[in-house]
Amino acid sequence: MSSKMFSSHLLTRSLHSSCQFWKKFPQSLKGKSVAEQRWLVRQLNDPFVKEAKVKNYRCRSAFKLLEIHEKYKILQPGLRVIDCGAAPGAWSQVAVEKVNSDKADLEAPVGFVVGVDLLQITPLEGAQFLPNTDVTNSTTINKLCDLLPLQGADVILSDMAPNASGIKEMDHEKLISMCMSVLDLAHKVLQPGGTFLCKYWDGWQAPLLKAQLAKCFQHVKTVKPQASRQDSAEVFFLALRYKIK
Repeated sequence: MSSKMFSSHLLTRSLHSSCQFWKKFPQSLKGKSVAEQRWLVRQLNDPFVKEAKVKNYRCRSAFKLLEIHEKYKILQPGLRVIDCGAAPGAWSQVAVEKVNSDKADLEAPVGFVVGVDLLQITPLEGAQFLPNTDVTNSTTINKLCDLLPLQGADVILSDMAPNASGIKEMDHEKLISMCMSVLDLAHKVLQPGGTFLCKYWDGWQAPLLKAQLAKCFQHVKTVKPQASRQDSAEVFFLALRYKIK
């Protein structure tokens, strides 16, 4: 199923549920600020939020990774994955399913998934987590190396972002800096031929990050999944076939 067909399917499924909830919804707006009301309305009408509940994903961001994987097949059974900014764990859920780290398929190779975040993360079968841990800190690399198989990682994912200050340029620069830190991690643990996927907010430093990725990966693609909200500045760089070790 293509990304457009997938999104249309979710939208159709959500219409009936939206109508059911609408009569009760105004009561839930009482005492809410305008911003909170806007967020609640958006959540109510978001087909990916509803589908995440149906499929037991921890949040809607799972569908961003699923779309990217559907097109580029970046997660395969037996691969070793680091999920940076893992909380609440939706991307780790997708990774566990695709690399078979939960051993759900007894005939397929068994992968490995480790997630890192400053926040607490609810345990997930098939994944190991490093909560309350800063992935940009040099000591984190030692912790990851202790957990990773000897061969290192095949895929590094980063959906992390700083707390938004409301100053777009400053937030953009902070996120680019975080992506650069994850790239430093890749230089230490990513295997040749490996994959790197990171979220960034569009801005003037994005070409600088892309240029750094182009130095050490054979292909760098700019990806905007259908599951990303249209009013969001988030975009992803997908870097394929790591060539420096």
